[in-house]
Amino acid sequence: MAPQTAPARQNLPVESDSLVGRDRDLSDLLRLLESDRVLTLTGAGGIGKTRLALRLAAQATASFSDGVWLAALSDVSSRAEVAARICGALGITEEGRRDPVETLCDALRGRALLLVLDGFDEVAGPVADIGSALVSSCPSVALLLTGREPLRIAGETVWRVPPLPVPPTAEGAEPAGDGAVRLFLDRARAAAPDYTPAAADLAAVNRICRRLDGIPLAVELAAAWAGRLDPAEIDAGLAAALHAAGVAADRNGSPRAQVLDAVVGWAHSLLSEPERVLLRRLSVFPNWCLELAEHVCAEAPLAEADVLDLLSTLLDRSLITLTGEHQNRVRYRLPEPVRAHARARLAEAGELDRIRSRHTARMVAIAEDLSGAALSSRAIPWKERFAYWDRAASEYDNLRSALHWSARHGRVRDGLRLCAGLRPLWYTGCQFTEGQEWAEAFLALADGAAQDGRDPDDGGPALAALRGKVMVQHAELAWPRKRFDEAAERVREGAALCRAAGDWESVCLAENLLAMLDSVRGDGEAAARRVAAVLELARDTGNLWYEAIALNIQGAMAARAGAFAEADMRFNTALMIMRGMDHRWGVGSTLLAQGAAAEAQDDVPAADRCYREAMDIHRTLGAAPELAACLAGVGRVARRLGSVTQAYDYLGESLLLSHATGQRGGLAEALASIASVAGAQGLSEDAARCAGAAAALLDTSGWSGPGSPRFPLTADVIGLGAAEETRAFWEEGRRLSVEDAVELAAGIAESGRLARPRPAPAPLSRPPQKALTPREREVAQLIGEGLSNRAISERLFITPATVARHVANINRKMGFKSRRQIAAWVNRHAVSS
Repeated sequence: MAPQTAPARQNLPVESDSLVGRDRDLSDLLRLLESDRVLTLTGAGGIGKTRLALRLAAQATASFSDGVWLAALSDVSSRAEVAARICGALGITEEGRRDPVETLCDALRGRALLLVLDGFDEVAGPVADIGSALVSSCPSVALLLTGREPLRIAGETVWRVPPLPVPPTAEGAEPAGDGAVRLFLDRARAAAPDYTPAAADLAAVNRICRRLDGIPLAVELAAAWAGRLDPAEIDAGLAAALHAAGVAADRNGSPRAQVLDAVVGWAHSLLSEPERVLLRRLSVFPNWCLELAEHVCAEAPLAEADVLDLLSTLLDRSLITLTGEHQNRVRYRLPEPVRAHARARLAEAGELDRIRSRHTARMVAIAEDLSGAALSSRAIPWKERFAYWDRAASEYDNLRSALHWSARHGRVRDGLRLCAGLRPLWYTGCQFTEGQEWAEAFLALADGAAQDGRDPDDGGPALAALRGKVMVQHAELAWPRKRFDEAAERVREGAALCRAAGDWESVCLAENLLAMLDSVRGDGEAAARRVAAVLELARDTGNLWYEAIALNIQGAMAARAGAFAEADMRFNTALMIMRGMDHRWGVGSTLLAQGAAAEAQDDVPAADRCYREAMDIHRTLGAAPELAACLAGVGRVARRLGSVTQAYDYLGESLLLSHATGQRGGLAEALASIASVAGAQGLSEDAARCAGAAAALLDTSGWSGPGSPRFPLTADVIGLGAAEETRAFWEEGRRLSVEDAVELAAGIAESGRLARPRPAPAPLSRPPQKALTPREREVAQLIGEGLSNRAISERLFITPATVARHVANINRKMGFKSRRQIAAWVNRHAVSS
C-alpha cells in the first residue's frame, strides 16, 4: 500500500502564556462561528485581537473537519503576497498559467475549514477581494479576521474586542475577580515567581489597571516590572508617563493607541542603554532568530556576545515575544505597537538607514548562499545543500521586507541580487507570480537607470550583468505560465548581457530555455543544436549542473522522437552526474522524466524503478506536484504488473494530493490514470466518466498543447471519448464539477482496494525467477550475500526506502515472508542479474 501521511489539521502557534479574562468573549464568539461565515475582530493595537483569535480558532478546531489555518498578514503589501501567504499556510501550490486566487478557490471549494487572516490592515483591499472570492465559491470555508477596522465584505459580522474588565473606582473594592487585575497578577508571578502582593499593593494594582483602561498589552508591560518595582512605583511612573503624553486622567477623548504608546515609552525609559539600542534595532525585523539579530544589530555600542542576554531581558519585560522554533533556532517578534514605537526611536537615533542597510545586506547574503549552493557543481551532502533552501524559507518574511525596502529606496543592485538569489526558492516552490512581479519591478528600475546613464549603488557586480541574469531568470519563471513570446524576448536580451559579462551559467540557462522554445514551436533541429551547444559550453566551463540539465533535455527530446535507447543513455548520464553531486532534487526530477520515457516504451520494470525512487525523493522534499506525478506513475505501472489493489492505492493518493494542493494538471493525470485502470477492469462507464472529467481539466489547466508537461495518457482520454459505446458517459464526465469528479474517482479507487479472495498459491520448490525485475534480482543477490538494506542502497545508488520496496515486492512475488527465505533461495539457486 502507498505510504500516506495524515495531514495536520491546524498550523496554530503554541501559546507561550495563558489567556486571561476572555472566557465570556470566547463563549459568545464560538456561538457566532457556528452561524456566521465571516467574523472580524476589531480594535486598537494591543487590545488582544490576535491572542483572542488564536484561542478561538484552537477551540473551534473540532467544528471544522478540514482544520483551522493561520495566515499572518503583517509585512505584506500586495495581492500576490496575500495570496502567497494564504496558499503557503494551506499547502496549496500555485499553477503556472492561473491566478493563484482561482487555484486557491478551487482547492478549497469542497473543504470545511476555518481560515484565520491576522492583521489585514495594510492590505485590506486585497484581503477583501480574496475573502469575497472565497466566501462566494467555497460554501464550507469560514473566515476569522483581525484588524483595527472592519473589512466590509458581504456577510461580515464585526466583534469589537473590548478591553479587559477593570476594578471599580472605589479603593476598597475587591479587585481579584476583574480580568485586568488577574492578568497583571498572572504576568507579575511569571516575572517574579515568589511575587505575593500585600493589601496596599493590590490597591495600587487596582489603580494601574484602571489607569491603563484594561488594555492587555499595556497591563502586561506594566506587570513585567513587578519583580523590580513595587506596584506603587509602577503606578506613579505610569501616571507621569501618561500625563507627559497628554493622556487625560479619566481617559476621555484619549485613544487607546495613545495610552499604549505612552506605556511602551515608559517601559523603554526603564531599560538600560544597551537594551534600548537593541530594542530599536530589532524593529527592522518582521521576526528573527538569535543569529540574525547578532548579524544585523551587533554594531557599536552593542557587542555580538551581549545580544543573547539582552534578548532574554527584553523577553522578560514582555517587549518581545516568542513565535516558535525552526531549524533548532528560537524565533522572536515584536508586538506591533512595540515595533512601531521602536521604529520611531530608530529613526530618532539616526540609525534607520544604516540598520536597514545591514538587514538588507544580510538578506542578500542568505539569498546568494541559496543560489550558490542550489546549483553548485561541487559534491555537497544533500542535507547541507537543502539547509540553504530551508534557511531562505524560514527567513522569507525578512527577505520580502528587504525587497520592499530596496524597491522603495531605489536600491536597484540589492533588489536584483535578491531576485537572482531567490530564483531557486521561487521556482521549486512554484511562487511564479510573486517572483515575476519582483523581477519586473527591479528590471524596470534598472532599465530606467540605464536609460538615464546611471549606475546606482556604485560598487559590486556590474549592473548590466545583474540585469542580464535576472532577465533570463524572469523568463524561466514565465515558462510555466506559457508566456513564450515574452520569455523569448527577455531571454535573448538577457543572454547577450550575460555573454558580455562572462556569466556562462546564465548563458547555459538562456540557451536551454530557447531550445525548449524551439521545440514547442516545432523546430526540433534548432532545439537539438542549441542543447548540444549548451552541453559543450557546460563541459568547457566545468558546470556539472547545466551539463546534467542539457542531458535531461536531450533525453526528453529523444524520447519524444521514439529514440528510447538514446533517451535512456542521456538520462543515465545525467543521473550519474546528479548522484555524484548528491543533488537529490535533480536526481528525482531526472528519474521522473526517465520513468515517463520507460513507460512510453512499455519497459514496465524500468518505469516502476524510476517512479518509485523519484517518489521517495519527492516525498522527502515535500514537492507536491512532482510527488503526485510519481504516485500516478507507480499506480499505472502497478496495474500493468498485475496489482490492481496497489494501483488504486497510489492513484488514490495522487488524486487527493493534487486536489488538496490545487493542481488541476496533476488532478487530470490522476483521473485519467484511474480511468485507465478502471477500463482494464471492465468498468467502462465509470472509466469514461473519469476520462471525460480529465479531458475537461486538460482543456482548462494548460496541460494540453505546446509546452505541456509530461502527460502520457492524453490519447487514452480522447479514445474513451471517441468510442461510440462510451461517448455519452465521457460527455457526462466532462460536465462534472471538480468535486464530483474527485468523489467519483476516489470511490472507484476505494472500491478497487477492497480485499478479494485469492486462491492459495501452489507450493513451489523453485519460485519462478522470471517474475522478478532485473533490479529485484540484483537486490535478491545482495541479500543472499548478507548485505543490509542500507548497504544495498549504497551499492546500487538508490535509497534505503527503495530497497525496502524491492524487498517487499520480492517477498510478494516469490511467496516469501522474510529476508532469510530470500537469502536461502538465492544460495540454493543462482540468481543472475
